[in-house]
Amino acid sequence: MPEDEVGTPAVTGSRKDSTLPNPARIYSVPQDTAHLDSTQLAKLEQAFRVWSEASPGREVRASRKRILLIFLLIRYTGARLHEVLALDLATDLDSSRHVVRFGNTRVPERRSSRDVEISAGLIAEIRTVCDDSGFRETIGSSLKVDAGHVRRKCYELAMKCGFAQELGSPNAIRRARAIELMQSNVPLPVVQRILGHSTPNLTAKLMEFSPEDIRQVARHFIEKESARRTSARNTFFGKIAEIRRGDIQSQVELVTIGGDPLTTVITNHSLERLGLKVGSLVTAEVKAPWVMLLKASAAPLCSAENVFRGTVSRILRGTLTTEFLVHIHDGTELCAVVTEQSRRRLCIRESEPVWVMFNSFAVVLHVD
Repeated sequence: MPEDEVGTPAVTGSRKDSTLPNPARIYSVPQDTAHLDSTQLAKLEQAFRVWSEASPGREVRASRKRILLIFLLIRYTGARLHEVLALDLATDLDSSRHVVRFGNTRVPERRSSRDVEISAGLIAEIRTVCDDSGFRETIGSSLKVDAGHVRRKCYELAMKCGFAQELGSPNAIRRARAIELMQSNVPLPVVQRILGHSTPNLTAKLMEFSPEDIRQVARHFIEKESARRTSARNTFFGKIAEIRRGDIQSQVELVTIGGDPLTTVITNHSLERLGLKVGSLVTAEVKAPWVMLLKASAAPLCSAENVFRGTVSRILRGTLTTEFLVHIHDGTELCAVVTEQSRRRLCIRESEPVWVMFNSFAVVLHVD
């Protein structure tokens, strides 16, 4: 695969480390996908920071700060190297919206652009560097520099950290960011949009998701990826397509970003307290013990309103319970926890197709 071109990570399972139980992991990385994990990315980032501060010379320090910013933007946006090098931080960084705009709209022949969310902390750091007099007078606001020089520095610091040279390339860092997002269960269409891929499945049959909707979903993860507090394993993002109000409770119909219908029932008080209405973008969460599995060729006739077809990607067996990880069509990975007795009765194996089900009362809605 050529430099600066990377596919969205595959969502097939891997047996690479199936002997190492990791209940928090909700995305299985294929065995042949070499990448740095979050801890290794943090180590590489620290190496860049130490290196950027090591020179006493004003001009050299400013030049190193530019390379640091290039690394941080690739690491946290998953952008291509040439996209980052084309940035002008004076015009392409929107501090109020916490986004970086890729695609030079100042050049007439470049017709497309995309906004990628970054954290408030990274925005502040970039602004601090740009406002430094030494950086401003030496570098200015453009990140344009020789791409070969950036690659060589990435290789050098990766090897200094004890990693294989190729895992430190800008393209490998971009791939690692994509996998990191997928491991956080960011919907596949959102990862595709962040990476700048074509996303024909972003428009569902019943509800259209605007770029602003996708931006809100991305922002949810960017700001909370290291500060998540909920114990729910299964997360969907969707828009409310219909609300049917009863005397005590209301049935809320969503369309997920992947285009699937999802139903929940909440009290009328919760409906009003959350300010829900048709078109609202919401997060739906389902705890793993509420998710049921069925091994059958045809769609089940059951009372569960929410039924998805998927493929088992990983099985984690415990003494009393077993955890199943199942990928559905859009790349979302769902987790179900069953008793060991049920596991033996179901006789479900990895890579087998299954039906994933949960009823509407198991779904909890959140509005960020």
